[in-house]
Amino acid sequence: MELKGLHHVTAITGNPSLNVAFYTEVLGLRLVKKTVNQDDVSAYHLFFADADGHAGTDMTFFDWPHVSPRIHGAGTVTATAFRVPGAALEYWSTRLRRYGVTHPGIVDTSGRRTLSFQDPEGQSLELIDDEGKPGGTPWAAAPVPPEMGITGLGAVRFPVRSLEAPDRFLIKRLGFRKGPEYRSTEGHQVFVYEVGPGGPGAEVHLELQPLLGFGRAGRGGVHHVAFRTPTSDEHAAWQQQLGAAGVAVTPVIDRFYFKSIYFREPTGVLFEIATDGPGFASDEPAEHLGERLALPPFLEPRREEIEAGLKPIQPMSLPLAAGS
Repeated sequence: MELKGLHHVTAITGNPSLNVAFYTEVLGLRLVKKTVNQDDVSAYHLFFADADGHAGTDMTFFDWPHVSPRIHGAGTVTATAFRVPGAALEYWSTRLRRYGVTHPGIVDTSGRRTLSFQDPEGQSLELIDDEGKPGGTPWAAAPVPPEMGITGLGAVRFPVRSLEAPDRFLIKRLGFRKGPEYRSTEGHQVFVYEVGPGGPGAEVHLELQPLLGFGRAGRGGVHHVAFRTPTSDEHAAWQQQLGAAGVAVTPVIDRFYFKSIYFREPTGVLFEIATDGPGFASDEPAEHLGERLALPPFLEPRREEIEAGLKPIQPMSLPLAAGS
């Protein structure tokens, strides 16, 4: 058994209309599924991905406007990276500034060119060189040329006060391998862990900050990080293996679009292992993904009640910066 890399990253938004506008209009991702949080049907669950919603390309959001803003610290995710063709980074530097998104320019991080920025709610994001590795297919109808488009998730980075426990957990429990080390732009030592094929799309970066206080997930931050496993049989085996090792793991939960298990790594970041399928075309034609509110079969009888409790997502265009 081997995890195949990142499956999705789920974050929290307080403004779903702005969220949809930024991730589709500015970043050029496709809204492949507009559904609800299955544990809180008063909230949207929005999935942004490549043209077909492939596992490994998704960043998703829970709509929780009343949650407090995230507090940076141990137990939270520092940044989520997307991968793009290396030659596209100059294009992205200009594009982000046209929309008023400030950034420090393209820098070399761990031998890889990186562009760091934030979304309108302070979500910390990066674009990294995909090093020519295969990824997802950018959406042809996006406002970003396909040859410049985001091809999937690249990595997640989170701070640790000590390396020992998360190092042991990633390697012994989840099968990661220790990769290179580098210094962050703030001067912290960062340790790279790889799984599956390694490289962009299959990395976790641990940023050592011994004096850091504890953080809290919230608006503008990440809720959980999910990793890929290809089949339901392997997924069930992961649940049994983690449970037998004393990890507090949930039972297998059928999310209809994939199956999930959840557990926390030693610093407190919520992890998920999810199956690659059956995928987002299970209840919508591929050419019409994300156009209407999709509900899994067990929630469909409650559609009228659920729709009445959701605030409609309003189409909006983000203004260009002055002089653009």
